[in-house]
Amino acid sequence: MVLQLLEQHGWVANPKKCEFGKQWVHYLGHQISEQGVEMDQDKIKAIVEWGEPKNLKALRGFLGLTGYYRRFVQRYGELARPLIELLKKGKFEWTEKVGTAMATLKSTITYAPVLVLPDFTQEFHLECDASGGGVGVVLMQNRKPIAFFSKALSEGSLSKFIYEKESMALVMAIQH
Repeated sequence: MVLQLLEQHGWVANPKKCEFGKQWVHYLGHQISEQGVEMDQDKIKAIVEWGEPKNLKALRGFLGLTGYYRRFVQRYGELARPLIELLKKGKFEWTEKVGTAMATLKSTITYAPVLVLPDFTQEFHLECDASGGGVGVVLMQNRKPIAFFSKALSEGSLSKFIYEKESMALVMAIQH
């Protein structure tokens, strides 16, 4: 089917770069199978084993790696917020709050779900939620996640009513 679609559109596949008859393939840090898409286990291990950053460069590296997989992590924006805020401050000061945020993020990534591949013949469901510090969205089919999206709210948005925050979550999900 894939080869037929490529041919229909005048595209060519390089046989040296193709894999046939496999149960799964690794692609751009993901393992893809008929069950869906999951994080590469080596990347999960690298995240879990990442030591406490001693400077902004190391922290940016950690956030870059975890941020690449944010669609697997429900409420990533809120979980990473203390770490991201540390990037904005003038002085790099590791606190217990930041350490707890890093540990929680590592733990959450360890249990990241397999994201199902979308079936465009079926209905999509979007669940939006807002809490005190952020908004979260999950795109699903048949009660299984396709992707997560979240964002920590700005200082100006924190004082909004909950229905306004949930409306913001819906708008952000559609824009995303």
